[in-house]
Amino acid sequence: MEHTEQPEPLCAAELAAMRRSMTDGRLAMTRRSLLRAGGALAAVAGGMGALSACGIPPAGRTDAGSSEDHSRTEKRLNFSNWTEYMDVSDDGKHRPTLEKFTKRTGIAVNYTEDINDNDEFFGKIQAQLANGQDTGRDLIVLTDWMCARMISLGWIDELDPANLPHAYANLSAQFRSPAWDPGRAHSYPWTGVPAIIAYNKKATGGRTVDSVTQLLEDPKLKGRVGFLTEMRDSIGLTLLDMGKKPESFTADDFDAAIARLQKGVDSKQIRRFTGNDYTTDLDKGDLAACVAWAGDIVQLQSDNPDIAYAIPKAGYTTSTDNLMVPNKARHKQNAERLIDFFYEPKVAAKIAAYINYVCPVDGVREELAKIDKKLADNPLIIPDEKMAARSHSFRALNAKESKQFAQKFSTLTGA
Repeated sequence: MEHTEQPEPLCAAELAAMRRSMTDGRLAMTRRSLLRAGGALAAVAGGMGALSACGIPPAGRTDAGSSEDHSRTEKRLNFSNWTEYMDVSDDGKHRPTLEKFTKRTGIAVNYTEDINDNDEFFGKIQAQLANGQDTGRDLIVLTDWMCARMISLGWIDELDPANLPHAYANLSAQFRSPAWDPGRAHSYPWTGVPAIIAYNKKATGGRTVDSVTQLLEDPKLKGRVGFLTEMRDSIGLTLLDMGKKPESFTADDFDAAIARLQKGVDSKQIRRFTGNDYTTDLDKGDLAACVAWAGDIVQLQSDNPDIAYAIPKAGYTTSTDNLMVPNKARHKQNAERLIDFFYEPKVAAKIAAYINYVCPVDGVREELAKIDKKLADNPLIIPDEKMAARSHSFRALNAKESKQFAQKFSTLTGA
């Protein structure tokens, strides 16, 4: 069955958002990765130039499906992930979790940190996928909205539940059936990424900041408020504060959220829109309060007791980064075995202790407590039922909405 759907080229606002994400997005420059990144940004910038110059044509949808699986005869797999998303030894020379998997199964993992941005990575592999070719990767990790796009194009293999007993049994209820992949037929979450409210108690005079309304209207915070340059997080929290659901908002709802934030810009209530660099300003108190990513706050709190966070009563947004097997992967079953391995609580605990984002694996608390009880008790890593119930996901956007909304948000932020 052939399809003629074409992913449209990115508009200027979407390209600008991509570049921001690469240089200061939530995964680009965490405090830990600053110590290790070295020349990575220069390499990424060079890669972007090459991508722009290569002139990859728009790719059509295919339903090519799996090629012959060589897992039984080739005990290896190729795994592409984001930077700082896998545990490493103190000397930086070993990846204990992956080495444990290889020791147990005999399957060697070629692990590459070559995902710096969803759109940029999409550009790397779209021509091969559109032509029904192997990308050279058996397992990839992308954010939910990009996963939705690739699944809709028919570029992602369906997973075999028979190879995923731990994953099926231990996946947290919060993540079990997203609208873009019902029943998790094509994906399993690597981690959840909550957007919440953070504040510096010293900068607020000991006062709690716990709502978008307070961020936008409290005169004592004027000029010391930050929102994120990631549209889905800033707009999502604003929609929730307005009584709208990010899962089902309309274009009019989006415009109303933009108008509300614009008022905060015009009145100078909002100091600026930031990427991951908000952590420095929040740490120093230049930002009294802001929309923030949970993993950053866990790290900041370890050094600064004045850093606090709040889960808005109206709810918060959670995106997910997800494990998927692209079409024509040569080692699909090996990839599925690795996914299932990550869903063993002992393994999941080691990864959660390293990356500090929401762990999607039930039963991990006890194992994480053996590593660090403070982390095990942190709801930003293991949400309790009450917190999980207040989590919302930003709905998938079609190509027209994506361009229109990106342009409006770009105008708001001055990007």
